[in-house]
Amino acid sequence: MSEDLVIRHCSPTLAGIKSGNLFSCDCPCRRELTKALSSLNRKLVPKGIRFLPLKVCGNRALIYAYRPHALKNDLADQYAKDLLLQYGYPAGDLNACVLHLIRRLRSGEEFPHEIGLFLSYPPEDVLGFIRGKACNYKCLGYWKVYGDEQKAKRLFEKYNTCSEIYFKQWKHGKSIEQLTVAD
Repeated sequence: MSEDLVIRHCSPTLAGIKSGNLFSCDCPCRRELTKALSSLNRKLVPKGIRFLPLKVCGNRALIYAYRPHALKNDLADQYAKDLLLQYGYPAGDLNACVLHLIRRLRSGEEFPHEIGLFLSYPPEDVLGFIRGKACNYKCLGYWKVYGDEQKAKRLFEKYNTCSEIYFKQWKHGKSIEQLTVAD
């Protein structure tokens, strides 16, 4: 797994403007994936970011990069709590919530669309997606928007700008540690 992938897919989280990002990567060897994630965690946990493999399937891995402190704030929202409780998440225990998400992803049953709450998506949009079965959204960007369209568009632009700047900085020699904002 390359730092290129992390920069391309996780810049808003590295910058501290989003609680989490997901990306998939090649995983021909689980031992190598564990080694790569351990290396990233050694570098970035001191800055408040963690990397976890949510699911490995065949030769692909789904990786979650997140800021526990920011995620705790996101999940403290009452709408988010209510939604998580509907799916059996233990309210108030961040680590237990992340573990429950992993179990739901790995169970192979229904895809856990509440995963959006772990990625800074507004609870109203996550709920709209679930209730509306992914239809009748107002606009589409990083997620399908059912609530405040203008606010979402501003966030999409902010995330895009951040990703462009981070990738350029990385290409010009800045390390992933230098690009990561500390909590």
